[in-house]
Amino acid sequence: MFVDMLFYSQLMILVMLFVIFMYKYMLILLMLIELMVMSISLLMFLIFSMINLEFYLIYYLVFSVCEGVLGLSLLVIIVRFCGSDLYYMFNISKF
Repeated sequence: MFVDMLFYSQLMILVMLFVIFMYKYMLILLMLIELMVMSISLLMFLIFSMINLEFYLIYYLVFSVCEGVLGLSLLVIIVRFCGSDLYYMFNISKF
């Protein structure tokens, strides 16, 4: 059990490093954030299964789905206004 938690926490640290070094495209950042959300949900499942509170995981998954939908809608809006999801192409004065 401890080895699983250690693995998932290392996975989250690795994803954070990817976010720091791969910030050119917004779609890649959204995918890395979703990977981080999934690793957090796996950690929560491991912790909540020890104390028999798995039903709280459903609330977290609902909020993470809403977060994913908001991220994709933001990506669509940015692509419509800017024409690309590259960060150096963004111009704040268009908004």
